[in-house]
Amino acid sequence: MENTLKIAMAQIAPVWLNKQETIKKVEQSINDAAKEQCELIVFGEGLIPGYPFWLALTGGAEWDKKVNKELHRHYVANSITIENGDLDSICQLAKEHKMAIYLGVIERPLDRGGHSVYASLVYINQKGEIKSVHRKLQPTYDERLTWSPGDGNGLQVHPLKQFTVGGLNCWENWMPLPRAALYGLGENLHIAVWPGSDHNTKDITRFIARESRSYVVSVSSLMSKSDFPRATPHLNQILQNAPETLANGGSCIAGPDGEWIMEPVLEKEGLIMQTIDFNRVYEERQNFDPVGHYSRPDVTKLSVNRERQSTVDFNS
Repeated sequence: MENTLKIAMAQIAPVWLNKQETIKKVEQSINDAAKEQCELIVFGEGLIPGYPFWLALTGGAEWDKKVNKELHRHYVANSITIENGDLDSICQLAKEHKMAIYLGVIERPLDRGGHSVYASLVYINQKGEIKSVHRKLQPTYDERLTWSPGDGNGLQVHPLKQFTVGGLNCWENWMPLPRAALYGLGENLHIAVWPGSDHNTKDITRFIARESRSYVVSVSSLMSKSDFPRATPHLNQILQNAPETLANGGSCIAGPDGEWIMEPVLEKEGLIMQTIDFNRVYEERQNFDPVGHYSRPDVTKLSVNRERQSTVDFNS
């Protein structure tokens, strides 16, 4: 049915700071979703290779500290370089199963020199093609000690059956203007990815749905003390200050009326599946459309720069 879309929310923990093993978990989730005839699967923010929890646990803002440098080095070494084919196997699965994918990665892009990392949200279509890589515009608080700020190139939407799907990373979802940019592109299925925890998803998910009259799918990861691999550098120092649960999930879906279709799911690892109906979008746009009949572009209008930023332009 063209008006329905079956979604899988992959609420899983990474094999923390281990790129190859986390990719294997992602691939397993895709294969499991394919068995359930899912058409879109979504993973949390920065899932490959994981969220930089050490920053809050080891004095991440202390200057020139050896533990921070060594953990950062380990993090960068396990990040994703798309140009080197790090996501090729995942793209192949998307093509094989005719499944679209939103995947949060820590990206080490060669177009920015290949040494800095970005929290990026990658969209792979049902043909296995990477159609957008959205680098988080503004890392949040201590994230700025390891992630670099992105640009507007990834503020894009994509056709998926009757839906128009777009996405943002974590607290970007609180930024009104990036949201408005996606609305203006016709978004009616909004993907919000998070490192984990219902305190992030329980309010903003319904708020964006009601503001945009769109479906909003929030997907979070999990992380507990037992998920840290034994080979993690400075593990004892990390665990010494870590709570038992660092990310409790909270994946959820709100409908275009702002009401829950699926309330935040806590402490459950695996696939959370739901089928949504596009017809609900048109029903709720009857009384409010933020970039259509209930907008005044003659009074207020947004300008967006979607150029991919680079430090150097080479002229041959």
